[in-house]
Amino acid sequence: MALAQVESFTDEEENLTTAAKMAKKAKKTGAQLLVFPELFMSSLPPDADLTQTQRHVESLHGPFVSAMRELADQWQLWLVFGFREQNTQATDSRVRNTVVVVDDAGEIQGVYHKTHLYDAFGAQESQTVAPGDQLFEPIATPFGRIGLFVCYELRFPEIARYQALHGADLIIVPAAWYQGKLKRQHWQTLTTARALENTVFVAACDQPAANKCIGRSLVVDPAGVVLDQAGEKDELLVVTIDRERISQVRQILPTADQRRTELY
Repeated sequence: MALAQVESFTDEEENLTTAAKMAKKAKKTGAQLLVFPELFMSSLPPDADLTQTQRHVESLHGPFVSAMRELADQWQLWLVFGFREQNTQATDSRVRNTVVVVDDAGEIQGVYHKTHLYDAFGAQESQTVAPGDQLFEPIATPFGRIGLFVCYELRFPEIARYQALHGADLIIVPAAWYQGKLKRQHWQTLTTARALENTVFVAACDQPAANKCIGRSLVVDPAGVVLDQAGEKDELLVVTIDRERISQVRQILPTADQRRTELY
């Protein structure tokens, strides 16, 4: 798999150009799955108001998603990417923070609306984004079952546990993890913990430091071992995942079978 830790700009056409370059590069490495950061379609400042946000919104069948589907088909890659989706609820003018999973034929296989919003560290995502009302249901792929959640949701272990209990082998985390005191430590610790406590792979793809994020995208194995990690700049991080590692770890660390659900 490949994580495209790339800067996202306000202009979605510029981001589509980047996506095409990353898809071509990922295909050359032999990757089957390519992940982009949270809200990859267009980057806005954290303090963008609702009026600004609504200028950068599309439907699931709009030009950005359609172009990404064409890329997936062209390069025969599964793609995971984020965008701002038009809210279908007439009574709520806020947008959706949406992640789409597209297969290697360009067909949409999964859609997730971020459920736990970034109302922390002085930010108020809920002012412009309407929360989703259900967690992602892991989906079957040629390379295992994929679970999914977004950025800030790393801080909620229940979400990762839900993915694991529903059979996820790999949990993907598109992110825009902003810089700040202790934020790099939080990113590393939380990503590692979500993998180790659920004995699954976790792949977290962040935006680079140029977008006021920390970069440091990483893939962690079921034993909490960091398989590889990016730096702070634009980078295509390519990692090979062996699903047999899950059963190997669970033989010596059978926490999944030792849960006493009658107590909690």
